[in-house]
Amino acid sequence: KEIVPRLVFERLFGSSGDSERNAKRARLRKSILDLVAEDAAKLRTKLGQTDRRKIDEYFTSVREIETRIQTAEKEAEKRRPNFKVPDGIPRDATDHLRLMYDLMALSFESNTTRVIALKMGRDAGARVYPESESTRAFHPASHHGGREANVLEFYKINKYHVSTVTYLLDKLKNIQEGDENLLDKSMVIYGSPMGDSNRHNHNKCPLFIAGHANGQLAGNIHHRAADATPMADVFLTLLQKLGFEDKKSFGDSNKPFVI
Repeated sequence: KEIVPRLVFERLFGSSGDSERNAKRARLRKSILDLVAEDAAKLRTKLGQTDRRKIDEYFTSVREIETRIQTAEKEAEKRRPNFKVPDGIPRDATDHLRLMYDLMALSFESNTTRVIALKMGRDAGARVYPESESTRAFHPASHHGGREANVLEFYKINKYHVSTVTYLLDKLKNIQEGDENLLDKSMVIYGSPMGDSNRHNHNKCPLFIAGHANGQLAGNIHHRAADATPMADVFLTLLQKLGFEDKKSFGDSNKPFVI
């Protein structure tokens, strides 16, 4: 895993195999776009109007993300000038997540990668999310003891986490690729490995899927799984819809879930 936006950016769009060059550019605070400006200018002369607009949109997105990462790095240095902190991690959780979502969308748009996993928080994390309007730390709040007031407090944190995902979905929806938007071509899965965090129970785990996966998913459907249905049944189905039709088992599943 990698939680530092700067390092994710460098891995996706920098010269990951040339650490010396990356370090030099980071010291000079030069944009990746500055290094390819001449090539980009030559490329634009060979493109039609639609493709020129597309490459301009892409370069604008890259520049914006670079600027936000640099701003986050400067803020981190101000907060703890005598303490080494990871570069580019914003103090605000929403800003951090949105940077990561932007990197995800940009990497899909540029076809840099086809698969990304993002963990919203560490399992035993004690982070507080003021944006959720809860003052409880995440992990202690998850052990709510079944008491209604505590459950509702934990609900605030989970509601906040889920609400941030709409930023990614909107981002993908607004990226046009041919006759469709990128969300229509993607499969976004959000869920939890626990149904009852208080008991670390993994029965009836919540899960939602967004995007149409190139027409493989209809959307606007709610399925209620029968008791003891392995979540792996759903994952097996999704793998098959992604083109792995020959996959007949996954984890503890040997039959697909009807979606």
